[in-house]
Amino acid sequence: MASLRDRIQADLVAAMKAKDQIRVDTLRSALSGFTYKRTEAGQDLTEADELAVVQRQVKQRNDAITEYRKAKRDDLASKEETERDILTAYMPAQKSADEVREIVRKAMAAMPADARNPGSVMKAVMPQLKGQADGNVVRQVVTEELA
Repeated sequence: MASLRDRIQADLVAAMKAKDQIRVDTLRSALSGFTYKRTEAGQDLTEADELAVVQRQVKQRNDAITEYRKAKRDDLASKEETERDILTAYMPAQKSADEVREIVRKAMAAMPADARNPGSVMKAVMPQLKGQADGNVVRQVVTEELA
């Protein structure tokens, strides 16, 4: 199976041939992120490292969308949304809030009652949900379940 980097590289070539400039720019950004991370780590990236780079870029796009919406710059927000959607296609399927809730409930059941606080519950569930759920969704579910 091709690595995430190989898939993005192949899609970049296809986007260049199709003259799809926003896709070209977005995929180049992802490849640049891989190169930066590889240089920083001093070794080749694992599939998990590559996925983390894409996740970080999706999060950056989400943050930018929020800020652009606050500033009433819908033109820039829609560009960021397009880029986010392109990158999201390379991520594993995200769990729904109900699936996250089930994992949170199991983790809370395994904890002593006096140790149940948002930080400890998040610490217990995030490794299980890495790459499969947005941290903000997890935080919201944990807060609801502790209430």
